[in-house]
Amino acid sequence: MRILIIEDQPEILQNIADYLELKGYLVDCAYDGLGGIHLAVTQPFDLIILDIMLPGMDGITLCRKLRQEAQVFTPVIMLTAKDSERDKLTGFQAGADDYLVKPFSLPELHARVEAVLRRSQTDMENRLQVGDLSYDMNSLEVTRQGETLKLSPIGLKLLEKLMKKSPNVVRREVLEELLWGEDLPGSDSLRSHIHVLRHVIDKPFSSPMLHTVHGIGYNLRAAEDEI
Repeated sequence: MRILIIEDQPEILQNIADYLELKGYLVDCAYDGLGGIHLAVTQPFDLIILDIMLPGMDGITLCRKLRQEAQVFTPVIMLTAKDSERDKLTGFQAGADDYLVKPFSLPELHARVEAVLRRSQTDMENRLQVGDLSYDMNSLEVTRQGETLKLSPIGLKLLEKLMKKSPNVVRREVLEELLWGEDLPGSDSLRSHIHVLRHVIDKPFSSPMLHTVHGIGYNLRAAEDEI
């Protein structure tokens, strides 16, 4: 497991890093908000420990940018000296997963880290991601570039199958069986449902993701997967 610590107080950062390394984690560090967000966006981490009061960019802004702009959903534990209910709510609204008030004990931090990682692993099993398109199968929320998209139950079924198979082609007969089983409709209903799905997930955006493979079926792929 790889953890990013973003903390501007060297002694606190070093104590946390040393303790977590003893517990078997790989640790990377940043001393300011700009350096921290660069690492968080460009490298894969399992968890981020984020101080709120940072030079360059505060932790609330950093967390909000990760969630809304970069579409990075790495779990975040916020550290702060502020313990008011309003401050905590602000942190959670920005996208934090947990909130720890200074001063804290290292064993408590470690317990929080393990708890958040357990929840995150369960959540990731129920979240599909293709490029900037995300589908949370727990809440049934679909987003692209941070914008919530409204899909019908049939649209959600089609999207789940296409995302799970992405970027591979899903044959039309597989999609028809998914929707109707052996009782197939007489008309070309699948084409109509695909048209509606494409209208929702592609039309408002500059790069299409849902593609027709003529005579075979359909596939969903991110722009970077284009050939």
